[in-house]
Amino acid sequence: MEIFRDLLKFTLIDIIDVFLVALLLYYVYKLVKGTVAINIFIGIVIIYIIWKVTEALHMQLLSNILGGFISVGMFALIVVFQQELRKFLLMIGSTNFSKSSHLFKQLKFLKTESSDNTNIDAILSACTKMASTNTGALIVFERNNNLDFLAHTGDDMNIKVTEPIIESIFFKNSPLHDGAIIIADNIIKATRVILPVNNDKNLPQRFGLRHRAAVGVCEKTDALALVVSEETGQISYFKNGEFIMFETITELKELIKNDLV
Repeated sequence: MEIFRDLLKFTLIDIIDVFLVALLLYYVYKLVKGTVAINIFIGIVIIYIIWKVTEALHMQLLSNILGGFISVGMFALIVVFQQELRKFLLMIGSTNFSKSSHLFKQLKFLKTESSDNTNIDAILSACTKMASTNTGALIVFERNNNLDFLAHTGDDMNIKVTEPIIESIFFKNSPLHDGAIIIADNIIKATRVILPVNNDKNLPQRFGLRHRAAVGVCEKTDALALVVSEETGQISYFKNGEFIMFETITELKELIKNDLV
């Protein structure tokens, strides 16, 4: 009965509180997923649970030892999770709050018709042609996180997306072909952009430097990335630091269209 009484006392503030904690835990998991840090995180959670159990059972000696470990653990966490904390702060700091329509994009039931004007057909048509000639390409789509901090590593452009423009940028003899291009709202913001490279040894051997750069930028931001392999001519799609499978260009178009909502 006490549980039901507590549930009746549940207010809107409590719901918001639970939602924000769940969101925070989701992003923490997203940051450490697939890294050694996930095992450390699980270990810390297990130690915390054991500490609470020993405290409840009045096991004073073990409880005090674990309590001491937990009390200084915050400093240890800063050292152990240095890269993940940096990534988290980078994610927050690079969020483009001016794009108010994107604030709730991850809540499926709040999605409306896409306001993104990116010409996906032109991009995929260019990628298909480049794939047929084994022309390497790396295309990054900006979403909610502002990528100006990456765009500044390359050449500012501000050119409307068209199929010939993309093909000319990545043409093998073009001075702009090296590096990535960043696209936002059908505008090529920058070319020759230097992206953070993922150094995970667990990535497939077939993934070259372009693929690792695509994984790196999608891990550190919410950007999307397309890669055309110079070796195989294969088109690859990356989101949230992961390789997304697709069978046809039409299916890839739908994936990108939905992700840009």
